[in-house]
Order: sequence, then structure tokens, then C-alpha cells
Amino acid sequence: MATQTECFNLKDAISKQAEATFVDIQTLYRELHRTPELPFQEYKTSARLADALESLGYEVTRGVGGTGVVALINNGTGPTVMLRGDMDALPIKEETGLDFASKETTTAADGNEVPLMHACGHDLHSSCIVGAAAVMAALKQHWSGTLMLICQPAEEIFGGAKAMLNDGLYERFPRPDIILGQHNMPALAGSVGHISGSAMAACTNLAVTIHGAGGHGSMPAQTVDPVVIAAHVITRLQSIVSREVPPEETVVVTVGKLHAGTQANIIPHFAELEINIRSFDDALHSQVVASIERIIRAECEAGRSPNPPEFRVLNGTITLHNDPMAVEHVRRAHARHFGNANLYAMPRINGSEDFPLFGNTEAGGFGGEDIPYVYWFIGATPAARWAKTSGASVSQKMRHLEMPHSPYYYPGNDVTLRTGIEAMAVGALAYLT
Repeated sequence: MATQTECFNLKDAISKQAEATFVDIQTLYRELHRTPELPFQEYKTSARLADALESLGYEVTRGVGGTGVVALINNGTGPTVMLRGDMDALPIKEETGLDFASKETTTAADGNEVPLMHACGHDLHSSCIVGAAAVMAALKQHWSGTLMLICQPAEEIFGGAKAMLNDGLYERFPRPDIILGQHNMPALAGSVGHISGSAMAACTNLAVTIHGAGGHGSMPAQTVDPVVIAAHVITRLQSIVSREVPPEETVVVTVGKLHAGTQANIIPHFAELEINIRSFDDALHSQVVASIERIIRAECEAGRSPNPPEFRVLNGTITLHNDPMAVEHVRRAHARHFGNANLYAMPRINGSEDFPLFGNTEAGGFGGEDIPYVYWFIGATPAARWAKTSGASVSQKMRHLEMPHSPYYYPGNDVTLRTGIEAMAVGALAYLT
């Protein structure tokens, strides 16, 4: 282990190297922000990141899991540390007013033109990966082991992690001993938040088709109305949380989409729903999904539906459960570097991530034991605005600020970018020194 003096010197060296690369990373970040791409369409984004990592001397493999990038640097004996950043954007029209705001559009899978925006900060995350890579390359004499960098596609649809794993991530490249990742949040810029154990929710997005027998709106007795069945389904689903889930558990069941029919005097042949389920316990999560299917089948039978309902899982992910010992190890390293005053206790959030698939052998589909991981959060709200925001705690203040996926959300200020670069490097060095 490094001595206190060595830690102090290493702290200064990390900050110095982060500053030396900052202008280049800021330029990269703004380029990525200006030109966002949808999940599994990150061709230009992944090429820019791969080129940047190659220029730093890393061994780079492109096209892993579609558009994913893997970069390696082997620096002698020691553990393998994996740093992960995501890089896809969202179909949102940017309203930040930045001079490098996105004006991009693209054609979505349904054939419609959609605007594009990095409204979740994945451009920030991948830029921080490159920044940390530069710091680690410059400090090779201070650490030993293997550093593995992942630029992951398609986090927004929970597809990229599994795609990279299915493409042989841990067979083609070293299997990591520890996996580290981070996400921005509207906490104070320059601060780093940690949470041990259950940190982010499991999520399932479920598509359902309810079949009816359509006909003229004036003759409902000669039809089976799927809209009425769907209405009963939506109401009854809310009883799952109130009557089937223990009150101490947190579960969300949201019907975010209901589509049926074309005009008022036509009873349609079918109704389509999309349901979002979130929880913090994977076993309970499976129970809730099963309850949803049970209720829908029963309502379809009660409503005389001529065919059973159809279910299709659009996407999903498991609970993000930070390894407690690893969290404490990283938190101590961040405390030495940033100071305890700049750390905060991150509250558990209902948002979801496919990051835990990299560490969970069953859900990730790879063999052997689970791999411990730590996922922390970097603040993205400038100090002046944070001071003016009402609330006594981080959670209270964040309720009054734009969150990721807002068209006004902008996490990429200079303080946050620097913090993200250094937090990644410090986390890696906590295991490699």
C-alpha cells in the first residue's frame, strides 16, 4: 500500500495530469455533445473515442457488441481494473441554449424523424474515460496492473452491456477484478456521491397487446371492446403496489403508453400498452411482472377477449447493487483526493442502469463468480445555482433542479468534467497502486 506521503504526491500528480489534458478533453466533450447518436448508432462517437484512446498508446478494439470500444494498457503484474463509460444519446430536442448545442436529427426505427440530444450526459461520461486514460498513461510509473476501458453503446435501452458481453468481452479481453463507473447528477459540481448496496432500480419495459373484436361504435354489443379491457387493466394494475407489495418495499408500475383505434365511431380490434416496472429487489421484481401478466390475462378473459393477450419484453435490467467493501475502498480514495467535505451520501434512486450486468454472472450471461463493482455519482450543478436552490439536503435540493433526460439539462460544466476525470483515475489507482 502507498504511504500517506506517496498518496499526497500522487494526488498532486493526478490533478496536474488532469489539467494538462483538460483542454483536449473539453474539446472532445463539446464535439460529442454537438453530434449525438442514438443507441447502437454511435458510429461517429465510437470512432472519435477509439481514435483518442489509440493516440494515448492504448490497444484499442472497435466494434465490440456493435459500436462498443475496448481499450487496454498492460502495465505489469497486478489486478485488472475496468472503467466503463456510456456514449448513446436520446431523441430529445435540446433547449439548453449552449453555443455547442445539438441541432442533429435522425430517422428513428419507426421511420419518423427525431431530434437528438445528450440529455443524460453520456458524452460527459465517455469524455471522462478518455481523460482518465490520459492521466493513467502519464502516471504509468506509479501503478502496476491492467487497465481496461469500456466505451459502451445503447445504455438508454439497456442493450449495450449485454451486447458487449455476448460478443465475448470477458473471453476476448481480460476478466476484470473490479469494475468502476460513474454518472452525473444535479448535485453540487465538484462533489462525489457514494452509496453502498442497493443503489439503482431494476427495470422492465413490457409491451402488451390486448385483442378485441372491432366494429361500429353504435353497435358495441356486437363487438369486444379492447379499450374497455385496457381501462380495467390500467386501474387494476395499481392494486399490485398497494395490495401485493410489502409496504416497506419500493415498487413503481407505470402505464406509459396506451394506443387504440383511429376515430371515435370505430371500436378497434386491439389495444396496445407499454408498462414500466421498477423495484430494488430482483426477486420481488419478477413477482410484480408475473402479477401484471396474471391481471391482464384475467381482465382479458373477463372482457371476452377472443385471443389471449400478447406480452413482449422491450428491455430491462437488474438492480444495481454496489459491493459494500469496494464502495468503502473507493470512497476512502476519493476522500483523500477531494476531501471529505466534497463527498456526499448519494440517495437511492429509481433510475436504472445496465452497468450491473457487467458484474452479475447470471444476468450478464458469463461464467464464474460475480465481479464486484462500484458506481458513484458526480455533481453537475454550478456552485452559484446550488447556493440559490432551496433545500437543506442533497436530495431536497435535487428535487428543484433539472434532472437527466430534461431538454434543459446540461452537466458538462468545467468543474464537473475535471471532477469526473480525476474521480475515474483515483478510483482506478485505488486498486493499481
